[in-house]
Amino acid sequence: MKKLILIVEDEHPIVKALEIKLRKGGFDVIKAGNGQEGLDASLSKHPDLILLDILMPVMDGLEMLRKLRTDLWGSTVPVFILTNYSDDEKTEEAAIEGAYLYMIKADWHIADIVKKVKETLGVPK
Repeated sequence: MKKLILIVEDEHPIVKALEIKLRKGGFDVIKAGNGQEGLDASLSKHPDLILLDILMPVMDGLEMLRKLRTDLWGSTVPVFILTNYSDDEKTEEAAIEGAYLYMIKADWHIADIVKKVKETLGVPK
């Protein structure tokens, strides 16, 4: 069975690029356009890993992560923060909330993100 990845991101071009690469990498993908949709999808679908932006409408990514971590299942799912925020305060807050990895979008190629997802989930390259 394919691993399920949830992309929580409001920038459509980024979502589309991630979705294409992840599907080509052998993953199933679901998407959410804001933190509330992401939280709802997480708790109902139980993805194997979540790619989460911080700055989004309705509920930001860090608030979603905080709420996700209060759920028994949600307390352990790997969450990669994908953001444009590079300040130490956001990095520290994400770490406190249990983010598995904090990635600055401008510093990573999508192929590298897929590689990290595979490594984290133990999927062969």
